[in-house]
Amino acid sequence: MRIVTLEEHVSFPEMTSLLPEEILKNRKQSAAASHMQEKLADVSGERLNSMKATGISMQVLSVENTDVYLLPDSLAPAFAAKYNDLLADKMKGHSDAFTAFAMLPMTMPEAAADELERTVKTYGFRGAMIKGTINGEFLDAPKFAPVFERAEKLGVPLYLHPGIPPKEVIDAYYSNVGDTKGPNEAIACYGWGWHSETAIHILRLLAAGIFDQYPRLNILIGHMGEMLPMMWERSNRVFQPGNGGKNKRTLIDTFREQLYITTSGIFTQPPLQIAIDTIGISNILFSIDYPFSTHQMGIDFLHSIQLPADQIAKIAHGNADRILKF
Repeated sequence: MRIVTLEEHVSFPEMTSLLPEEILKNRKQSAAASHMQEKLADVSGERLNSMKATGISMQVLSVENTDVYLLPDSLAPAFAAKYNDLLADKMKGHSDAFTAFAMLPMTMPEAAADELERTVKTYGFRGAMIKGTINGEFLDAPKFAPVFERAEKLGVPLYLHPGIPPKEVIDAYYSNVGDTKGPNEAIACYGWGWHSETAIHILRLLAAGIFDQYPRLNILIGHMGEMLPMMWERSNRVFQPGNGGKNKRTLIDTFREQLYITTSGIFTQPPLQIAIDTIGISNILFSIDYPFSTHQMGIDFLHSIQLPADQIAKIAHGNADRILKF
C-alpha cells in the first residue's frame, strides 16, 4: 500500500550558520530539536533507508525551526529562498520519495506569498508550513492576507504547526512550575501548550472569517487535530454564525470543508476514533512527526487501525494524494 506522510521535519546547520550573531545569541530551540539535530539534517541517508525499511512511499519535508521569523525584513526573504533552494537540492534524485512544504518569510507577507509561488512553480512544493505565531501575531491579522490569497490561487494548502510560545505566554503560563525556576518546556511545547495554541489559532481564523473569505483554501494541522475533535460539539455550539464572530458557517461545516488533520505524533486508537467521528475519514491524513517519532512507531500504528481496507487507504495516501494533487 502507498503511504504518504506530511509532517516530517528537517533543519540544516549550514543555514543556521548564516544567521547574524545577534540572532544566534537569542535563538530558541527546543531541547528535543537540539537532541535530534543530526537526524533533522539528514534527507537521503538514514531517513530514506528507514522509509524504505518501513514501507513509507513519500515524505513531505518541512523546516523545523522558525529562524526566518527572527531576521530583519531586509534579510528574511533571501534567507527563506536560500533555505528552500537547499531543501530542493537535498531532495534531488529522490523525487519519488520526497517533496516539501516551503519555509516562508512571514514577517513580510507579500514576500512570503511570492516565495510560496516561486517554490510551487519552480520546485513543485506542495504548499507551505507556518510555525506558530509570527513574532506574537496570529494569522487572522489583516496583514497576512497576501499569503492566504496566493495559497488559494495556487491551490496549495497551508500547514499550521506549533511554534515556540511568545515570552509573555511562557512567563504567564509555563514558568515557575513548583519550585523550579524558568519555563517548563514539556508543558509549554510538546506536552500541551503547542497543541492548545494551534487550536486557538484555528478558532481565531474561524471567528475572524478567514475560512469564509478564502473558501477554496485548505488548512492542515497535525497531532490528530490539536485537541479540536475532543471539543467539537461544544465549540460548534459556541462558534455559531452571529455569535460575535465573522464566520458565516458553523464550525462543523467549515472544518469539514476546509480543515484537514494529520496523525503526527499520536499513535493510539481513541484519538483517531474521535477524529473519525467528528471531522470525518476524508479529512484525516497519515503523518509521523519524524524524527521526533520514529517511522516504525507510525507504521505500527497504521497497521493496527481496525477499519476496512479502503478507509485505511484513504488515511495512508488517498486523502493526501487528493489534497496535495499527487
